[in-house]
Amino acid sequence: MCTVKVLSAKWPRIAHPRKIEEMTAHRIREAESADKDQLAAMMVSLWPDGTFEEFRQEAEALIETQMCGTMPGTILVAAGNEGLLAGFIQVGLRSHADGCDVAHAVGFVEGWFVQEDARGRGAGRDLMRAAEKWARAQGCAEMASDALIENEDSQSAHSALGFEMVDRCVHFRKPLKTDGD
Repeated sequence: MCTVKVLSAKWPRIAHPRKIEEMTAHRIREAESADKDQLAAMMVSLWPDGTFEEFRQEAEALIETQMCGTMPGTILVAAGNEGLLAGFIQVGLRSHADGCDVAHAVGFVEGWFVQEDARGRGAGRDLMRAAEKWARAQGCAEMASDALIENEDSQSAHSALGFEMVDRCVHFRKPLKTDGD
């Protein structure tokens, strides 16, 4: 973030200016095998219940197969100068999603993450636009996503990009015993 030092009420002076190109210097592309370690590190930040190795294998499989389970999927990355990734979006198809037309498959954001030092510079927006383009190429007319109820930053980012909230819920599960008990 730029620091502004006011020398007079009329003319602020930027103490540490950044070039505009540096603030938006990222290129959106499909993830490559060489990205799997950086992807795994970001995935651990996004989903702390998983391990680096689990995410590394998951990223590698998705990059190789372009399949997320039984449906098409991909990982798109925001690549900065020097090969460092500023963020990623994992997108796939789902047969349905809450609030969407059940007659058509929908593009679904499985994960969306931007490194903290790259936030507010357009990488997240550009990743989402690329994911939407991917979904349209798959024949989708709608895009869906989800966020944890307490993740207000994610909810705000989704809203800023045109998503509308369709539901808030708590999910439950119960293991079934084999004996019928």
